[in-house]
Amino acid sequence: MQNLLSGALLALVGISQAQVAGYGQCGGSGYTGSTTCTSGFACSSQNNWYYQCLPGTTTSSTTTTSVVTTTNVTTTTLTTTKSTTQTATATSTGAVCTGTFSAISASDFVSNLHPGWNLGNTLDAVPDEGSWNNVPVVASTFDTVKAAGFNSVRLPVTYAYHFTGNSPDWTVDPTWLQRVSDVVDMIVARGLYAIVDVHHDSWIWADVTQSGTNLTMIEEKFYRLWYQIGTKLACKSNLVAFEPINEPPCTTAADATELNKLNKIFLQAINDAGGFNSQRVVTLVGGGEDSVKTSDWFVAPSGFSNPYAIQFHYYSPYDFIFSAWGKTIWGSDSDKTTVQSDLQLLRNTFPEVPIVLGEYDASPINTEPAARWKYVDFLIKTAASLDISCVLWDNGLDHLDRTTGVWRDSNSLSIITKSTESTVNSLPDSTEDGSATTQSSSAYIFHQYGAAVIAQTLPFIFNGNILSSISDSTGSILSSGTDYSVSSANITFTASYLSKHLSSTTAPGITATLTLEFSGGYSSPIIQIVQWKPPTLSSTSAVASSVSGSDLSIPITWGGLPTIAAVKALTKSGTYLVDDWTVYLGPIQQARATYSSQYNWDDSHVILTSSAISSVIAAGQSTVFTFEFFPRDNGAVNAVNFTLTV
Repeated sequence: MQNLLSGALLALVGISQAQVAGYGQCGGSGYTGSTTCTSGFACSSQNNWYYQCLPGTTTSSTTTTSVVTTTNVTTTTLTTTKSTTQTATATSTGAVCTGTFSAISASDFVSNLHPGWNLGNTLDAVPDEGSWNNVPVVASTFDTVKAAGFNSVRLPVTYAYHFTGNSPDWTVDPTWLQRVSDVVDMIVARGLYAIVDVHHDSWIWADVTQSGTNLTMIEEKFYRLWYQIGTKLACKSNLVAFEPINEPPCTTAADATELNKLNKIFLQAINDAGGFNSQRVVTLVGGGEDSVKTSDWFVAPSGFSNPYAIQFHYYSPYDFIFSAWGKTIWGSDSDKTTVQSDLQLLRNTFPEVPIVLGEYDASPINTEPAARWKYVDFLIKTAASLDISCVLWDNGLDHLDRTTGVWRDSNSLSIITKSTESTVNSLPDSTEDGSATTQSSSAYIFHQYGAAVIAQTLPFIFNGNILSSISDSTGSILSSGTDYSVSSANITFTASYLSKHLSSTTAPGITATLTLEFSGGYSSPIIQIVQWKPPTLSSTSAVASSVSGSDLSIPITWGGLPTIAAVKALTKSGTYLVDDWTVYLGPIQQARATYSSQYNWDDSHVILTSSAISSVIAAGQSTVFTFEFFPRDNGAVNAVNFTLTV
């Protein structure tokens, strides 16, 4: 591996010190190296301290592989012969592979990778694998992923802290490249497709939107990075695709033009790297990998034979996905129309191009189950109707517990891995009206501590299916007619059955979990029986200035579900601490803060973030934070208050 990498870099910087490769430094204040560029490039001044070899007339007649890039690129259709076999051929500067490569079209690749899964917060962690919430990846994780029904893995990788050289010798640490290669091998050894990207580099050093950014330095480093990745992975099979960069920041059309240029530099780099790369599938990106910016500004590079798809990401609506401003409901006609329109826009703009939804998520950690299942069901089937393949984002906290190998939401998993455009799943119903003052959910049977046990009726969205059975967590099957009954679109659980799990004095918490099976579809929703009463906090106030500078963790005794539904933040004068515009939202959203930004929780604490504390200090007013829980009643009963004083 070391010899191969060294050879590639030697070709990249020139055969001798008398030549500077494309995009290398060739002059500037204090520079003492060569000022002669390789063929096809000319030494051009970028500023007083940095001259760079850019495409143009040069005095050198020596021929080496060079980067060819233009500012104005035009759309072209890149195709490859379907299911053909080619033998690798040597290139003058890149890797040489033995064996054969079975070419695959981008459309077949994209179709085959669905459904996909992201190995998030791992090789993309900053500064290194294991720095965030996951231990270094092990091969058995991919056995679990495949067994769950996924066909591919997107592999996010951050390189920013693994460079061992500087301009013009940007060099990736060989051990890091080897680690990436090893993980790719773990994936493809199981017959899974893989998409390898460059991840958080997009905001660490490759942000083209920042004022004063030296774009030529980004271009140079980007080429050299992908040349080395391309060289290391050049001989991987057709199961491996490349993605140039994750969610590159983009604000203007000019930014998008530069990103189109980076797509072309990426293609030039991997093709220069040799091996099988000229036939490899790539998933090119638009601004932010956003559907609208991509539709508006993406232009495919010309001059390359690589079969290409377009990749975009989708985390919308933001407030529901990220629990912002008290948004815990989803499923109205308006909600569905928005998702449909967003995805349809991209398909209408690129009707013949394969499209990959490379990241999406509705986390079981911070979204309400009934709303989440409705969202996932609609998103997956809408994408399928538009021939868009989906790759689930999983940061190791959301879906797969990589330590135990257990999926945290088996119902979402079934919907994602099994549903097609025509699948008709049965789902629990829940509040969809944004003007509601309380929230209902048929994913739960809630019973308040101290109350008598009575029969409860849950509305369900049967979608033409028949309820086949209900079982509890021990595997026992409930008796139809005795334990429950079905009428129209409702399931009623009898008082006698519920009394097996509830009483007026049952300890608060989840007392039973029921699994529903239907005659059609793949959804197997669960219903949790929950005894609840308002939680209690170990303290109800603190002085803001005494706890500033860090998060404030407040011990809590949970009174039912161990999760926060929303947090209202009102100053003593009655003004909204944050986001005063939420006055225009529905009652259960007004004055609410945002999960992770202003509040969080763990197994035994509710947490006010340092940002929330700073907001109180900046407002100069004592503030009451109302922590709300499920079932949501607009803070009337199922809530507790905590005051930060100033």
